[in-house]
Order: sequence, then structure tokens, then C-alpha cells
Amino acid sequence: MVKLENLRIIVDERERKSGIPDLLKSVGLNIEMKTLPIGDYIVAPETVIERKSIRDLMSSIFDGRLFDQCTRLKENFQFPIVLMEGNVDEIEEIADNPLIFYGALSTVVIDFKIPIIPTPSAIHTAKLLVSLCSRNESHTGPYLKKIKKSNDLEKQQLSALCSLPGVGEKFAVRMLEKFGTPLKVYTATTSDLAKVEGLGDARAKKIKKVLESQSKHLKKSNQKTLHDL
Repeated sequence: MVKLENLRIIVDERERKSGIPDLLKSVGLNIEMKTLPIGDYIVAPETVIERKSIRDLMSSIFDGRLFDQCTRLKENFQFPIVLMEGNVDEIEEIADNPLIFYGALSTVVIDFKIPIIPTPSAIHTAKLLVSLCSRNESHTGPYLKKIKKSNDLEKQQLSALCSLPGVGEKFAVRMLEKFGTPLKVYTATTSDLAKVEGLGDARAKKIKKVLESQSKHLKKSNQKTLHDL
């Protein structure tokens, strides 16, 4: 029988608020909190889990993040898994057309060949992670490795723009067609952004809000300097 104290999982710092790291610690697993560039839980050298709540999964489908994340997961890990946590009945509440949601999941499974495992709650997610981690007690190779970065300039530009709210690859391409560079997109006015075909005023305002809102990470000393100016 596998001893839980011999098992190790590397957890992304942003997962703290989910409560799952505490659940894993409570059963005796060794937890290492890191800022992971890809995925949320590394349970073996080649096995990474991207955990998404139903709402986050839906959001990542519509803003284009999901497929970009799947690409990077496949590029860097042999066995990536997407974990879908929550009540799937929520889909009917938050999606105008659930077929879009299921179509995206089909793409993940068939085109990216990444399995999707559903769990109803954080407790069941923790149990699944323990199970995945305990499949092979004697893992070889490092858990953390250097994540490969894409050298494709166009892909990097599209990826940067796809991180903006409501922007998938289609809109990212249109932005580059209109403005030429990501920097010009970032510095464009709200009215100019709204002129991108199909983007509209509401989405343009959300983009500018993300780009112009002051970060909570700004150091107090810098805040004073900016205020004094």
C-alpha cells in the first residue's frame, strides 16, 4: 500500500484559495507551492492537471484561453489532464448555447487528445489528485522542468492578445490586421478598439479597463511617487 507521506504534488500558488492544497496536506501529502507557468497540479514528471471550475472553463472557451492552454500543455507534458470541477447543470444557467461548450470540450478530447475528468467538488478533486499521484510511487525525473517557449513570433503575439477579456484568436488576428503590433493594440483608444470588426463598444471598454486599471501589486513607494506627479 502506498504511503501518502511518500507522495509529492507541486501546486500552483493561485490554487491556495480553492482549499484543495489544505485538503491534500490534511491527508499527509507533501505539497510544494510554486508559481507554475502551465497547469495547476504536477503529480508526476509528465503528468499535469489544469483545474477549472465550470464557470472558469466556460469563460476560457469564450475568451480563447482554453485552446492556447491546451497547446502549451501538450507541448510540455506527455500526460496533461483537464479537470472540470462543479455541477454541470450550471452550464444551462450561464451558457446561451450549451452546444458551444460541449463542442469546445470535444475539441479538447479529440483534437488535442487531452482527457477531461469531471469532479463535483474540491473534496473529490483532492481525492482524484491523490489517486493520480499514487499510481506510481517511484517517479523518476524532475517534477519541475524548463517550460518550452514558443519561438513563433506570430503565435506569441496572438497569445498575448488572447489574454485580453473577450478576445479569442479570431479577434486577435483582426486586431493585428488593424493595428499592426500588440503594442499599438494596447495603446489604442476605446473608440479605435471598438472599430475592430465584431468587437464592439462593451468589449472594447472591458479591454481598456484591464489595461488601464492600477494593479494591487504596485508597491506603495511607487504609488506615492505616481501620486506626487
